Amino acid sequence: MNPNSKLPIPRLQQLTPYLFLLPAGAVLALTVFWPALQAFFLSFTRYEYDLTQAPQWVGLENFRKLFADPVFWQTLRNTLLYLAGVVPVLVVAPLGLAILVNQKLRGISWFRAAYYTPVVISMVVAGIAWKWLYAETGFFNQVLMMFGTVPKGEGIPWLTSPQMAIFSVMAVTVWKGLGYYMVIYLAGLQAIPADLYEAAAIDGSDGIRKHWDITVPLMKPYLFLVAVISSISATKVFEEVYIMTQGGPRNSSKTIVYYLYEKAFRELEMSYACTIGLVLFLLIFGLSVLNLKLSDMRGRIS
Repeated sequence: MNPNSKLPIPRLQQLTPYLFLLPAGAVLALTVFWPALQAFFLSFTRYEYDLTQAPQWVGLENFRKLFADPVFWQTLRNTLLYLAGVVPVLVVAPLGLAILVNQKLRGISWFRAAYYTPVVISMVVAGIAWKWLYAETGFFNQVLMMFGTVPKGEGIPWLTSPQMAIFSVMAVTVWKGLGYYMVIYLAGLQAIPADLYEAAAIDGSDGIRKHWDITVPLMKPYLFLVAVISSISATKVFEEVYIMTQGGPRNSSKTIVYYLYEKAFRELEMSYACTIGLVLFLLIFGLSVLNLKLSDMRGRIS
């Protein structure tokens, strides 16, 4: 018998990895997959107000109601606007911060801690604090009045203007996420050999140009990772809206997730909320697939 020939693996040994995965799989099935299947089923039923009654099958009625709902389309536009306003900033700005705090300077660890501090602060606490800052007599308006930018007693309506409310909430999301994505980029930056920058300096690529020539190309996997994570997070934004604006004024800052919450837990329209959740799932799934496709295309081109 050839000693190099592979012996057949016993069947029990083949099943060993799956047995280790079984407990985690069971937990996922009970807490994620089964509720998701139930929500999918409920989106085709009428299950509202009196939740003690069994759901009634109505087919596509909830979807017809959804497509005719002007509030849903407004929340979808708000969500896409949130996505377009937050994601580019959270992809680019943290990279600049990571380059900054990656320098070998005295006390740079304090700057890293300062930039990361908003990440560990509870969103509830942060939202309440920013709501005070945005208030008519809050810090921002007081500073603007002090410098004469706005007349005294006429503060900027950061959270009460339909044109400004959603952008004010976006600023909090950006502030909260900068440190988190900075750490991801920092891990990537510290994996780049210093020899590459030295070789680039010899070729005349120094200063900001070296980051364009060396840093950005080598950081592409991290850039796409941050783009995917921040896109999903921006699509699912809820806490900031709930704490700061409650979706107002006139639904101008209401997102899909907040609208889902209203329908499910305030108006008890569970089946309609499940329909909104299904649309949200398809939106997030589409964004994830798009980001992965773009990542593959960039990888082939490079």
